[in-house]
Amino acid sequence: MVTIQRTELKEGIQAAIEKAKKNSASVLVSEVQKIDSCLPLSFFAAGKEKYGGERFFWKHPSEERYMIGLGICKEIASDQATDRFFHVEKEWGSFISQAIIYDDEHVQGTGPTAFGGFSFDPHKEKTMLWSNYASSLFHIPRFMLSITDGHTYLTTNVVCTNECDSSYYMEIENERQELLAQTREHVKLELVSLVDRLEVKPEAWKQSVTQVVEGLKQGPLKKVVLARELRLIFNGEIQSETVLNRLLEEQKDSYVFAFESHGDCFIGASPERLVKKNHDQVFSTCLAGSIARGKSEAEDELLGNSLLKDDKNLIEHQYVVDMIKEAIEDTCTKVTIPSHPQLLKLKHIQHLYTPVIGKADEHTSLLALVEKLHPTPALGGLPKEPAVAKIREVEDLDRGFFAGPIGWMDYQGNGEFAVAIRSGLIQGNEASIFAGCGLVGDSRAESEYEETNMKFKPMLSALGGI
Repeated sequence: MVTIQRTELKEGIQAAIEKAKKNSASVLVSEVQKIDSCLPLSFFAAGKEKYGGERFFWKHPSEERYMIGLGICKEIASDQATDRFFHVEKEWGSFISQAIIYDDEHVQGTGPTAFGGFSFDPHKEKTMLWSNYASSLFHIPRFMLSITDGHTYLTTNVVCTNECDSSYYMEIENERQELLAQTREHVKLELVSLVDRLEVKPEAWKQSVTQVVEGLKQGPLKKVVLARELRLIFNGEIQSETVLNRLLEEQKDSYVFAFESHGDCFIGASPERLVKKNHDQVFSTCLAGSIARGKSEAEDELLGNSLLKDDKNLIEHQYVVDMIKEAIEDTCTKVTIPSHPQLLKLKHIQHLYTPVIGKADEHTSLLALVEKLHPTPALGGLPKEPAVAKIREVEDLDRGFFAGPIGWMDYQGNGEFAVAIRSGLIQGNEASIFAGCGLVGDSRAESEYEETNMKFKPMLSALGGI
């Protein structure tokens, strides 16, 4: 049974109400408590009835770190195309500046924490596919479960206004106890069957690939990444808990995430870190160049070794290394980066991988790093701005959050963002999944098409389409 040993929330709410009346402004109260262990998926599922459409889920690939948010205490949303990272950072800073925070633990990813992300390209014309997501969207949850290094924490966030009274505490406390009681219930994973699979304009996509490659041969662009969509239709409503469960089982070396908004759910398992900030330590990942996994250990080793020696993939990988190295060196000191890539092996695919570590300058924020790094050449192209402009011109797809930064930031300035690839958008009994590939001068349309089919596999499998 999940229990709460003590609480300072009552005193905090009373102090916040008085502060709100004095300043005629809303005030956040946030309380962090260490609690008994709780299964992450059980907590996520417990919030379905009351907070469905307002939940998020995050699991780090190697560290024992989970973050699950239920309800929305505060939303930061904007469709403005310029200065969007600055806008989010400013609103986030303003929101937490007057907060009353009870946090004796000071563990990263607890206390006031914003989870969300940014669309790939805010200048791209928006379609109905992504109508439930603003171009910049972050949720500060009502309740958040954080699991780190075997310890479990519950953050409760409450916004008090000058209209609240002392009865507000009991309302929140009852809501919290009801939620914790529901986490003991067994998670029912409902299966649905795939009834139709629709490729969205595959021949037109291949023609776009050929057109872009011809342009690359003439310069000045070195690389352009084109993505495409696969629409899946099932015989019943897709349960995000079931998809998450499969992703957790099948993609253990990836960031597993889900982000709900107005009934839709953006979900995936990304192998690619964009940036992590731990106090002044900065970590990024260069991930570009891919090949399938082998059916046997010998075949797998053969494929991996061929990837490590493949000129096309090595050049593509080096583009990413050079760009990320330059971006990190602009904002960090003591940058460490290996001279040769290694292999990152996932269930369906293996990649060329190079880690990057740096020490952040004093005034470098997490979102400033996200802005500098997005999009990497692995998701946009090179040079960055002309490549994104070319994608905007020729790609018949509203990427939305696909290939954008998704992650979290806490009130202490720490946080982490992944690149939202190997992902899909669940909408009732339908889902769109997305995959892209990097085009260079010697790319061929048919082989790039097959590469996207390979990259569809993680989400196809998780959705039950394989």
